[in-house]
This record gives sequence, structure tokens and C-alpha cells, in this order.
Amino acid sequence: MLLGDVLELRHAPLREPLATGRAFLAELGGALGAGREVVIVPGNHDHHLLAGWLERRARRGEPPPLGLESAVDWRAGEPLAAIARWLGPATLRAAYPGVWLRGDVYATHGHYSARHTKIPMFERLGAGAMARVLGEPPGGPARAEDYEATLAPLYAWIHAIAQTSGANIAGSQRASSRAWRSLTGRSRGRSLRRRAMVAAFPAVVGGLNLAGLGPLQSDVSMPALSQAGLRATAQVLAGLGVSAPHVIFGHTHRAGPFPGDDLADWATVAGGRMMNAGSWVYDRPFVGEVPNESPYWPGTCVVLGDEGPPELRRLLGYRGRAELEPVAEGQASSSDLPPG
Repeated sequence: MLLGDVLELRHAPLREPLATGRAFLAELGGALGAGREVVIVPGNHDHHLLAGWLERRARRGEPPPLGLESAVDWRAGEPLAAIARWLGPATLRAAYPGVWLRGDVYATHGHYSARHTKIPMFERLGAGAMARVLGEPPGGPARAEDYEATLAPLYAWIHAIAQTSGANIAGSQRASSRAWRSLTGRSRGRSLRRRAMVAAFPAVVGGLNLAGLGPLQSDVSMPALSQAGLRATAQVLAGLGVSAPHVIFGHTHRAGPFPGDDLADWATVAGGRMMNAGSWVYDRPFVGEVPNESPYWPGTCVVLGDEGPPELRRLLGYRGRAELEPVAEGQASSSDLPPG
């Protein structure tokens, strides 16, 4: 089960992430073998995998509701067709916006939470601006289509930029990451400049709230990031009517819950339990010095059996920072980006 952002489709023309991901997908399919299935639920960074399917649905007239799970098909020449071919002899199934893994377990990438999080990140600001332009139902989004109306145009714009030679959105995201490090005291930059940024930031956030892009908060510490992501995800699940006892998601990169986490933070409005599968991205400011100590340490997964609750596991705890650091000094990679 690949829970979204399988390929990074935002930072380069489509041919490059496809070429980068081919070896991994072929190895995965070979390891699984014939008769085994890979399920992909696209997220925000690989939302373009859905483009052909969404367009075909719209051409057929009024499409049926997306609901909580819709089967995604593909045609020859589309990225999902290439992924299915590379995964052979295993087979591919794609679903969106989520998938029922069992009658009591629902899984989704979690990117709809970008509409509700109070952290003033790039995607949250874009979602707020889009909602102002297009409008939303009274009471806020309540269907997958409501979230798609606000977020899909933003994703399409980012993807279009990535297809333009020499232009991508990664530069602005790295700038956001540098600003976050300055605001949280993790930057080694000039202290005067950092103090000025810290002093001005609450006023900037206040201005964004007055402009109708909020509600946003000026606390961007690591605990605040975690809390904001959980609350926003719970809000999405409540709006969509997900009442599953167990919900698995990703998106924010913060795996959990781990021992010591407050389980009340991981509860859904319906009384279920959320679990974040984490990520396999090395986010340098977040991972800490000790393997497995940080909830952002890469290499976590969720194991689900025929019965019983989902189980969160760490798989790369034996690998230290030196093994996971980018291979080249200053190399541009998603490790420069803040989670989510």
C-alpha cells in the first residue's frame, strides 16, 4: 500500500521523476511477485497521476460522487500505465481519495488537511486564496469534490510550472524552509535578521488573517506543526463523514502515535484512532541526531493484518545520519523542505 507522494512530480518535468522511480517500482514488483497487488492512493505531490482519469470522468457528463473511495483507471501513455508496467509481475490498483483496507480501517494520503491547518505554509496559503476566489459551501468542505475544487487547481498550476524548463516550485519551498528554520531558532544565519523576522512574523500572520486567508497561527514550532496537522486531519475526516475505528494517513511526515504521545491528540471526532505512516524523506532539520528518536525519522510503515489494530513500525532505525544524508553537498532535494 503506497499512501501517496510515490513520485515527486512537482520539481521537474514528468520524464525525470518517472525515470527516477522506475528502478524502485521494478524492484518492489519483483520482490512481491505474481499474484500480489500494489495499491496507490495519490497525494498532493503526485496528484497529476489522476489527471487523465479526472478528465475522462468530466467528459462523460456529471460524474458520480468520489465518495471515500473511487477506483482509478488509466490509459496507455499515462503515468499510471508506466507504473503498472514497471511493477510487473505484481499488479497495480489505484484508488482516490482513499481506500478501505478493512471494514474498520480507512487510509488516505491526508493532503485535504492543507485546507484546514493553521500553519502558514505555502500550500495552506494557496488553498486559502483559492477558497476566497472560488467560494466554498456554507460550513466548509463536506465532500471530496469540495476539497478538489479548492486544491486541484493549485496542484495543476504547480505541475504546469514543473513542466517548464528551468522553472519549478522547489525554490520557493526551500525559501519557506529557510524561513521556518529562522523562526524556530534552527538557522545559523545572522542573528539580527533572524530577530527581525521573529518580531515581524506575528504581524504578518495577522495581516493574512485579516485578508481572509486564515485562520492561521504564528506558532510554527515542531509541537505546533504536529498538533496542527492532527487537528486539520480530524476536521477533514469529520467533514467527509469517516467514522472508521482506524484511519491511516501520511502527508505531514510525522509518524505516530509513538509511546509518550498523547493519544487524545490522535482521536477522530467520531471516536476512532488516527495513525500516521510517516515518510521516507530525510528532512534534515527534523530528524535529530539519534536514529529513531525523532518521529520524523524516515523509514516507518504500518502493518495491517486480517484483524487487530494497525501496527506502526520503524524500518531504518539502524541507519545513522551519515548513511541518509544527501550524497552531495548542497544538492537540491526534498530534504530541504519542511514536512507536508
